[in-house]
Amino acid sequence: MSAYAGPVQDLIDELGRLPGIGPKSAQRIAFHLLKLSREDAARLARAITEAKERISWCTRCFNVSESELCNICTDERRDATVVCVVEEPRDLVAVERTNEFRGRYHVLGGAISPIDGVGPDQLRVKELLARLDPEGITEVILCTNPNIEGETTAMYLARLLKPLGITVTRIASGLPVGGDLEYADELTLGRALEGRRELDA
Repeated sequence: MSAYAGPVQDLIDELGRLPGIGPKSAQRIAFHLLKLSREDAARLARAITEAKERISWCTRCFNVSESELCNICTDERRDATVVCVVEEPRDLVAVERTNEFRGRYHVLGGAISPIDGVGPDQLRVKELLARLDPEGITEVILCTNPNIEGETTAMYLARLLKPLGITVTRIASGLPVGGDLEYADELTLGRALEGRRELDA
């Protein structure tokens, strides 16, 4: 039987379902939220509800967007022939912070991870392939995380894309292996982009 009143336990349980939040963290956050003023709690709830109602996925690159196409896809100044493939929208933000890349993006929605039951079919690979001809894409930069899942995903995509006559490059190291793009500093990630290399299938 739970030690907490129903609504408190429900809050802890819901918070515990968030990525990276264990039982102790969920409990700590729940009690922090209970200490907030009614106005602050309502503002947080409103922000969550509004984000869910107003934000969807860009129909071209699958970045978060308030309209059918995101700001990057509608920017005519960007090079439509070069596409940077990332795992999640937060990785796209990390690359944008470098100010080194002026092409477009494709967000896969994760990385290949057999342990987690994520194969290529669970990612937006077909959508990437469907963009190649209509958009005249000539280079695909594989900017997946420098960990086992990211490397596996990059190699899988390279094998698919190379026979199609597309230049396939991978961001250079300089990023720590096993790290996540969202935690990389701008200089390191910028150098990794500049030093990208072509991949052999």
